[in-house]
Amino acid sequence: MTTKTLRLILGDQLNSKHSWFEQVDPDVIYLMAEMRQETDYVKHHIQKVVAFFLSMRNFADGLKRQGHQVTYFKIGNPDNPHELGSLIQQTIEKTKAGKFEYLLPDEFRLDKQLKSIAENLSIPSESCDTEHFFTSRKELQVFFKGKKQLIMESFYRMMRKKHHILMNGEQPEGGKWNYDLSNRKKWKGKPPVPGEKQFGHDVKKLLAEIEKAEVQTFGEIKADQFRWPCDREESLSLLVYFCDNLLYYFGDYQDAMHTDEKFLFHSRLSFAMNSKMLSPNEVIDAVTNRYYEDPDTLDISQVEGFVRQILGWREYMRGIYWKEMPAYAKKNALNNHNPLPEFFWTGNTRMNCVKASIGQSLEEAYAHHIQRLMVIGNLALLLQIDPNWVDAWYLGVYIDAIEWVEMPNTRGMSQFADGGIVATKPYISSANYINKMGNYCSGCHYDHKQKTGEKACPFNALYWNFLEEKQSYFRNNRRMSMMLNLLDKKSPEELAALKARAQQILQDPDLF
Repeated sequence: MTTKTLRLILGDQLNSKHSWFEQVDPDVIYLMAEMRQETDYVKHHIQKVVAFFLSMRNFADGLKRQGHQVTYFKIGNPDNPHELGSLIQQTIEKTKAGKFEYLLPDEFRLDKQLKSIAENLSIPSESCDTEHFFTSRKELQVFFKGKKQLIMESFYRMMRKKHHILMNGEQPEGGKWNYDLSNRKKWKGKPPVPGEKQFGHDVKKLLAEIEKAEVQTFGEIKADQFRWPCDREESLSLLVYFCDNLLYYFGDYQDAMHTDEKFLFHSRLSFAMNSKMLSPNEVIDAVTNRYYEDPDTLDISQVEGFVRQILGWREYMRGIYWKEMPAYAKKNALNNHNPLPEFFWTGNTRMNCVKASIGQSLEEAYAHHIQRLMVIGNLALLLQIDPNWVDAWYLGVYIDAIEWVEMPNTRGMSQFADGGIVATKPYISSANYINKMGNYCSGCHYDHKQKTGEKACPFNALYWNFLEEKQSYFRNNRRMSMMLNLLDKKSPEELAALKARAQQILQDPDLF
C-alpha cells in the first residue's frame, strides 16, 4: 500500500513552475486554504484580500486541470478551521496521509508556526524550498560576515557577477554599475504615459463571500473591474506590456511623482512576483533580453534601474529580514511612540502630497516606492510615529506587502527604527525634495517655501524639529554632518519658531 503525502501551499507560494508539479502523482494531495488566521493578523486592504483569494483559487483550479489532487477551503466553507495547525491535522486525518510536506514560508511567524506544527505531527514531515528567489535565506548573512555595514551596493554587485546579469565579461554592461543619478528626472507631462494594463475581473461573488465571513477590511474596490493580474497568464501579459510600453522611460522617471499619473512608468509587477506567479529570474530575463534586442533605443540606465530593484533591493531586503528576525520586529532605535494620525485611514489632509499618496494607496492598494518612502514614510518619521503602527499600516494597505519585504523597507529604510542596519542615514526631507520630484506642491494649501506661519508646509518645521530632537543620536553619523551643521547655524529665534510650529503640528496632525 502506497503512502499518501499531504503538501501545503500558502497564498504567496503560487509558483506553477515548482518541481512539485512536474509530474502528477495520485498519492499526493495539495492543501490550500483561505484562513481568518491570515486575514486578521493585521487589517488588510480589501483589494489585497481579493487579489490573494482570487489568485489562490485560480492556482488551485490550474492544478486540478493538470490532474493534481487539491483540497481547497474557501473563506466561507463551514468545515474550514481558519487556523493552520487545525487545518493540517484535520486534513491529514481525513486523507489518511502518511507524510506532510510544506514549502518554506517567507514570513518568520509562519516559519515558526509550521516548524512547531511539523514537530508535533504523528507522521514524518519535510520542508522544501519555494524555488523562487535568487538567494537562500542565509546568503546575505554569509556575504556580510565580518563586515560592519551591510551596504546594498556591494551585495548588488556580487549578485550581478554571480548570476552574470548585465555583465560584459567581468565588467558591468555600459561601463557603470549603477545609474541611479540618471534615474531622478521630474516628469512634466512628456513623454506621454501609455494607458494602464487592466484585467477587469468581476469579483462581486467573492466580495459577498468575504463580507458574509465578516472579514474586516478597509480601502476601495471596483467589484466589476478588479484590475490586478490574478493568474500566471495575466502576470506574464503584464510583464510583456511593461517591456513593450513602459520600460523605455522607467529609469528616467522612477522617482517622479505627478497628480495626473498615479503609476507613471512603473511595472506594477510586485504583486505577481511576491505571490510567486512570476519569478524574479524570468522578469529580469525579459527586461535584459529586451535591452540586448534593442540597444539603440533602450538605454542601459532604464534597464539597470529596474534590475537593481529586483536583483538588488528585493533580494537584499529578504536577506536582511532573515538575518535580523525576530529581534528586528521590535526595533525602535529613535524611541518614537506617537500614534498614527486618522488621515492615514482616510486621506483627509490639506497636505496635497500626502493626500494624493495616501488617497491613492487607499483607492488602489498601491503607491510607488518614492510615494511610500519620501512622502508617507518621510512624514511618519518626522511625526515620530511608533514604528509598530507604521509597520501595520504598510503591511495592511499595499497589495504587494508581505512581511519579509515590507518590514525591512518600512521599519528599516523608511523609519530608521533599526538604527542603521539598512540605511546609513534616515530618509527625511523638507518640502524642497517633494517639490523637486513632482507637482504636488503646486496648488497645495501650504507653501513649500515657507518654514513658519500658518501657510508653511508642515514638512519644513517637522524636518528641523526632528533634527534638533534627534541630534544627539546622529552626531557621530558622517552622512548627517551637513544637515546638523545647517541646524547649528540657525539662530535661537529661528529654531524656536520652527519648533513651535512643529509642536503645533505634532499635537494634532489631523488638523493639517
